[in-house]
This record gives sequence, C-alpha cells and structure tokens, in this order.
Amino acid sequence: MADRTALVLGATGGIGGEVARRLKGRGWMVRALHRDPSRIGSRDGLVWVPGDALVASEVAAAAEGCSLIVHAVNPPGYRNWGEVVLPMLDNAIAAARQNGARILLPGTIYNYGPFAFPLLDEHSVQQPVSRKGRVRVEMEARLRRATMQGAKALVVRAGDYFGPRAGNNWFSQGLVKPGRPVTAVTYPGRPGVGHQWAYLPDVAETMVRLVERADLDAFATFHMEGHWDHDGRQMIEAIKRVVGRLDLPVRRLPWRLMALASPFVPLFRELREVKYLWEQPVRMTNARLLSTIGEEPHTPLDEAVRATLLGLGCLKQSERPAQNISGAMHGQGRS
Repeated sequence: MADRTALVLGATGGIGGEVARRLKGRGWMVRALHRDPSRIGSRDGLVWVPGDALVASEVAAAAEGCSLIVHAVNPPGYRNWGEVVLPMLDNAIAAARQNGARILLPGTIYNYGPFAFPLLDEHSVQQPVSRKGRVRVEMEARLRRATMQGAKALVVRAGDYFGPRAGNNWFSQGLVKPGRPVTAVTYPGRPGVGHQWAYLPDVAETMVRLVERADLDAFATFHMEGHWDHDGRQMIEAIKRVVGRLDLPVRRLPWRLMALASPFVPLFRELREVKYLWEQPVRMTNARLLSTIGEEPHTPLDEAVRATLLGLGCLKQSERPAQNISGAMHGQGRS
C-alpha cells in the first residue's frame, strides 16, 4: 500500500488502540481522533487530532489524505448506542469516499442468529435476533453500498476479546475483577458448551496484515479462529494455571438476578440480549483467512491469559504459574 496514513476512530478503546499501535509499529502515520487531545498527550506516539466522530466535517478534516480509516468507535459509556452508532459510521463512510480509503470495521457475531449455528463462515446468513445484531447488520450493509461509491471496506470478525488493554469485554467484566487478585472465576456459559475467544493483539496483527494487502476485494470479510474452547473449561483452566490456583472456585454468572435487575440497569439488558451466544456452541472457521495470509497470528493460551491478567492488575509480575502442570505457558498449543 503506497499511502500509509491511517485515521483511527476509537483509539482509546481496546481494539482501536491495539490496531493503532500495531500500525504505528509497522511504519504507518497514524492519526487518532479525540474530542480533547490535551487529555491524551503523546500517548503511543500517535498524532492526536481534535474532533468528534459524530461531526462529519471534523471526521472529514482528520481523514484528509488517509488510505485507511479504522472505525472502532463507540459512544462514551455506550450511551444511546443504537441512536448514534450509524451516524458515526456514515461520517466515516463519507470521509472514506472522499479519499478513496478503506474502512476497517471490527465485526461481531451478533449479526447471526441460532439458525446459522454452530459453524459460521463468511457466507453464513445474517439473521440477527437482538437489537444490537440488527444494527450491526445494517452497518455492514452500509459499508457494502459505500464500496459502490468509491470507498473500500474490510470486516474482520473474531470471538470474545481478551487482552492486556482490551477494555469492555466478558473476560474483564465477567470472569475476573480488574485490579484485584483472582479469587474465583465467574463463567457465563453452560458446562460443556464450546466458546470462541480472541486475543486482542492477535486480532490487531491479523487486521494489519490484511489492510496491507493490495489484492483484497472492495468489500472483504474474514473470520478468525482465535482460541476455541471446546468444552467451556479451557479458559477457566488456563486462568487456574496462570495464577497457580488449581482449586480456584468457579461460579455461574447469575443470569436470573440480572434479568430481575435489567429494567433498572441498562448494561444488564444489553448482556441478556446476547445470552444465547453462551447457551450453544458458536464457532467461526478461518479457511478464507488462511488462504489469504497463510497463517493466523496465534499467541498460546496461557501466555495470552498471563499477559491479560497482568494488564488488568490481577497478577503481579513476580507471580509464577503452577509448576506441576505439564504444557503450561511456553508448551501450550492451540486451545
């Protein structure tokens, strides 16, 4: 790619920040839009540009001369998400059309309903059953239409994120408590039901490898395999190994209590909408990705979990994993 200038919307978030740092490390000039750059300073060596993703003229000015726009932005605190997420995307699309840029969108599996399970590829029919899923389907539809008007788009879909700086996700908001030692694991899924995880640095590396290719379709989608937890126990056991607590208690997420509180707690309403993704195995296949880049970046599970717990403040650097577990840490293969 000749012009290696990117604009990142959502660079203070998990996936936006990870992709921004990865692009910077590979020699890209990276601009990051923020409503108050004075609060950021020179974080991560990015060029912080003042602007609001909801203001079309400010997005357009920040994107001038860019060949890539990373659309990883969400409203502060996810307030009014359904009302503002599409206007924000429209602003990114307008800027991409003006510059002939490619938009990179982190995809989700909210686009799919149970009728498409258990295996999903890039051709699986998108029939969402949640409000969030319907918005996500519309986002991708708008991107596809934009490619007929001068823009390009790339959607990379992966499992539930986890990582040292991953932000809002099931790992840091459900399984463990950030800033505290791990004394128990709270798991949302049913025993024996598989679940797909994605280590954020691996996702970012995959995205950057893809955007640097010149042979992608105008509208391109790829699925990642990430870490497939075939029985819902592999992530839990990795946490136990890393903290050195093989007797670590495992608790079920109190879905019923969340249902009672959901009329008063918006977050609980949002989480209940995607409960179905924990009740049956959902696995994305990565054959298209492998045929395009050769291999998927894949950090061993224990190594990824250790880095995540360190980043969340749940583990001290000096702590060591249990020594009597074969295959832990460096010997760990694909989950």
